[in-house]
Amino acid sequence: MKIGMFPLSGIRVCDTELLEMGLTLPGFVERSKTIASLPSLGLLTLAGMTPARHEISYVEVPDLNDVESLLLDIDLAAISSYSAQMDEAYYLAGRFKEWGIPTVIGGPHVTAVPEEASKHCDSVAIGEGEPLWHRILADAEIGSLKKFYRAEADFEMKDAPMPAFELLDMSKYNRLTVQTSRGCPHKCEFCASSVILTGRYKQKPAEKVAAEIEKIMGIWEHPFIEFADDNSFVDRAYWKKLLGLLKGKKFRWFAETDISVAEDAELLEMMRESDCEQVLIGLESPEENSLRGVETKSDWKLRKFPRYKEAVNRIQSAGISVNGCFVIGLDGQGPDIFDRVFDFAEDAGLYEVQITIMTAFPGTPLYSRLEKEGRLMEPANWKKCTLFDINFKPLKMSAKELHEGFKSLGARLYGDECTHKRRNRFRQTLKEIRRKKGGEV
Repeated sequence: MKIGMFPLSGIRVCDTELLEMGLTLPGFVERSKTIASLPSLGLLTLAGMTPARHEISYVEVPDLNDVESLLLDIDLAAISSYSAQMDEAYYLAGRFKEWGIPTVIGGPHVTAVPEEASKHCDSVAIGEGEPLWHRILADAEIGSLKKFYRAEADFEMKDAPMPAFELLDMSKYNRLTVQTSRGCPHKCEFCASSVILTGRYKQKPAEKVAAEIEKIMGIWEHPFIEFADDNSFVDRAYWKKLLGLLKGKKFRWFAETDISVAEDAELLEMMRESDCEQVLIGLESPEENSLRGVETKSDWKLRKFPRYKEAVNRIQSAGISVNGCFVIGLDGQGPDIFDRVFDFAEDAGLYEVQITIMTAFPGTPLYSRLEKEGRLMEPANWKKCTLFDINFKPLKMSAKELHEGFKSLGARLYGDECTHKRRNRFRQTLKEIRRKKGGEV
């Protein structure tokens, strides 16, 4: 068969004011470009486990203005997307149906609402794709696709296939993704990442991860790797082993983690020596009250809050910049949250700051709770699931206050003055590190 794989991903913002503001704010624009330039690791992974007798085309879909160009000579179309672009994914699936091309859609969104998705495509892949893909291909070959495919058992990461990175046009990307784990032990109420696809935290063998990076380096001499994990450093011993395997490799990298990474000086040193440029940490809030209940299993972040600033300082003092991520609109936050985020970012000396609006994604505990409380503004308007638009009724402020405060905070944080101040401060830290090590300043 000839198989076409069509990823739809990247930044989407419905709020025109914020979108226009983003055009002049370096922090927002740079991060959005980075996200938009990431390929679909899920589809590349399925491509990597596809038998050689099949022919695969990987086709980026930046927009649907020229959808006719996607009318390829294919026997099966596989679409992957997130909530904010599901309307576009459904539209594309509808066009494929008009052209007589069987279509399967997968990802976190359709896993949460499979019945909705089934109205727009031939098949819905529910949950992790690896244990389903060979069954889907076998049924497609005989023209007998089922409406739903659901994994019978949890996928074991030791069986992870090598992603087909060779399908990519490397000129289109500024970084590639590699996954070392799925799930997260914290299980935050609002999280719409891999926790929707798997019920437990699990890791890929370090040797497999090292092999993936080796393959990437075969097509990109000095790559930038983004580890696509919800929480990379849960198992520090694992990462010390992995970084040992990667010692001497010439690549830069980025990961998402929690602040506990600051507790291991040896790991921080290994990270810096292996050219870790930045970690993104979900701090969520600069105040204790609004951290209560953020996680569904415990209040781990609330307990760690008194050491937030100390942890940021330890990580950045090791020469690794921190991108502190804050969720605005949590139930415990009032109109003073905007000043408190700004002041915390300044006091902590964060190199970068990422602000998002609390978003109720389908399939999350947050969505279920707000639905029961009657606080969802437009329950099925997935275009508002962007992290930058408001799709719920805030508890301690109005939606207008949240909108205006968020916009104002973004202008302050991402203005040239604040951005340069944060980055210059970190550059001074790097100079001091080099001086202590006897290097050139």
